[in-house]
Amino acid sequence: MDIKVSVILPTYNEKDNIGDLVLAIDKEVQASKEIIVVDDDSPDGTSQIIQKMIDQHQVLNLRLITRKQDKGLTNSIWEGIQQAHGEIVLWMDCDFSMPPKDIPRLLKKIDEGNDVAVGSRFVKGGSFKEDTSDSEDSWLAVVLSRLMNVFIRMMLGRDFKDYTSGFIAIKRSIFDKITLTGDYGEYFIDLIVRAKLFNFKIIEIPYTCLPREKGESKTGSNLSDYIKRGSKYVWVTLKLFKLRMKYKFFRIV
Repeated sequence: MDIKVSVILPTYNEKDNIGDLVLAIDKEVQASKEIIVVDDDSPDGTSQIIQKMIDQHQVLNLRLITRKQDKGLTNSIWEGIQQAHGEIVLWMDCDFSMPPKDIPRLLKKIDEGNDVAVGSRFVKGGSFKEDTSDSEDSWLAVVLSRLMNVFIRMMLGRDFKDYTSGFIAIKRSIFDKITLTGDYGEYFIDLIVRAKLFNFKIIEIPYTCLPREKGESKTGSNLSDYIKRGSKYVWVTLKLFKLRMKYKFFRIV
């Protein structure tokens, strides 16, 4: 099977978005590809929607992995990587906050010689959710995300802007050296720092992170949820800061 790109979609309770998202990705990505939906056995029927699309041959090379053990975002992405056939893997959120139309821009940057291409809200031209008034996303999530990225950049390097992106295209061969670790979004901080350690070529491209189209946010809905998530980000950042001080493998610029 000659597959250039493996698009990995980690899902939990995304029945209202996943079908339309798969169709949008299939339309936008012209390269030879597979789309792998990795579902944490969602009780809302997310897996069943994808299985029906597979049975009806709606999308070529659409695959479904339904996970019933070791659930969680990082584990789902990692299993998708392990089972991917493409030379490039790409993953993203499944709520349309990361526009499928921007995927070809990420893939182009890999074709141009980069090892890692990240969709960034914080480089010039990028922006955060433009309007949270009619969505599940709150101003609190926006503010805390910005503050968290400022803290991480101060500790780990201002040359990279969006340490909590989660919208990424990356050469699959990189995972011969790097394993994803963590529970939720903190895995991305660790991935970027270790990619720096190995001197992989990383580039950020701007994108506009849009409000979730349907369903409920997995990040949290109140200050307590955000503090719980944020504490893990802080812990990982401090651990990686110690690593930076030990090996001095990149400068804060």
